[in-house]
Amino acid sequence: MASAKRPKRSKNRLRRDGNTPETLNTYEEALDWLQGHYNLEKNLGGDETTAPSLERMTILMELLGNPHKDIPAVHVTGTNGKGSTSRMLVELIGATGLDVGSYTSPHIDRVNDRIMIANEPLDDESMTRALSEIAQVEPWVIEATGQPPSYFEVLCAAAYNWFAATAVDVNVIEVGMGGRWDATNVIDAQVAVITNIGSDHLEIIGPTLVDIAREKAGIISSETHVICGETSPELTEVIVATECREIWHRHSDFDASEDRLAVGGRLVDLVTPHGVHEEIFLPVNGAHQSQNASIAVAAAEAFFGRQLEAELISEAFGHLTLPARFEIVQRQPTVIIDGAHNPPAAHVVAETLFHDFAVEEQPVLVIGANRPRDPREFLDALNVTEFSKIIATAADWPRAVPADELAVAIEGNGVEVELIPRVPDAINRAIEIAGESGSILITGSLYVASEARSQLVETSR
Repeated sequence: MASAKRPKRSKNRLRRDGNTPETLNTYEEALDWLQGHYNLEKNLGGDETTAPSLERMTILMELLGNPHKDIPAVHVTGTNGKGSTSRMLVELIGATGLDVGSYTSPHIDRVNDRIMIANEPLDDESMTRALSEIAQVEPWVIEATGQPPSYFEVLCAAAYNWFAATAVDVNVIEVGMGGRWDATNVIDAQVAVITNIGSDHLEIIGPTLVDIAREKAGIISSETHVICGETSPELTEVIVATECREIWHRHSDFDASEDRLAVGGRLVDLVTPHGVHEEIFLPVNGAHQSQNASIAVAAAEAFFGRQLEAELISEAFGHLTLPARFEIVQRQPTVIIDGAHNPPAAHVVAETLFHDFAVEEQPVLVIGANRPRDPREFLDALNVTEFSKIIATAADWPRAVPADELAVAIEGNGVEVELIPRVPDAINRAIEIAGESGSILITGSLYVASEARSQLVETSR
């Protein structure tokens, strides 16, 4: 562990409340221990009445020696696009020769995906050791606060601690929800990115978009260079009012000035205050990714305080992969997975599918949704009438909308709906319907996307 500063007492001594440090010897033991912590992601939309606080996280980091303060960081928040932007930033900064650690959530394939170096997740042995370090100090957190850290706090602390212990040069940290009270917000980042501001989680960090803007602006400090992708005057006013070192705005300071469809991706011109980068190839799908790329390049140049060479940007993006972001995982039939989970994200998925791909046959839609979102708004944004058939399903996830309930919400759109409760069975049925020449879109939640990838990507390996 990095520069640990524990109280001078035996770490195996019984605590007053009966807690002793856990010994995690195997990956399975580490996952079992982690699963024993409260997981807001599973319970979101329930009765979240606990006042937001960084107390547990602050104490946890102090016990670890405040490793998060040792490494410069870029902090990324936003309603949509923050995962893609974070992966782009890792590639851009890494192309300069620096080692880049990143923390993102939720995971798509395995929990290890949340803690990565150079966009590669920790192996099982490293993940076990990273979680073990947190287990060793947890009793002191419980003693000080009366509560263990949450699932998200454990993973975030493990990431900060592991990055410091392995001498990572830069951290790219993705906010879980909001910003001000998010567990990641114990850092003072050199650069803060706000991709956009939408209506997700109004019931928790709302009730208005202005409230959400205020929460996301909470990652900004007086020494932060802000990259603002939001363009609504009412919302940017909140961000501008937050004291910072400097702020760059989309369209006026940075942008994707040209965006053209290309074979296997897009060809874009990116503009920042430092200059123009022409004909940069992005090996990903969707015009929205060009905007994410413009944010990522602006953030990287703000971090370094200089223009990046076009060759370096091209090299960085040449290595870019975006799992579950309009990801084509199979041909014959063409199967596309996208973890879109709100109406704005559904809109860009539909735009990419029907405009960029211009599919010849109406595709089959496999969809699952999570509470507390209204699936009907998502379906409207997805243009469900453009699909030949819709298969309603549900991820193996506590907040998943039951497949039969989802099917009722879908009915009445003029498209035939089939109810198949389990994601693997729904995918098999969609492949059967589509045939070799057809196409399938699997979407509605990252948890549906995760199950789909586990089935399809593993099968293709």
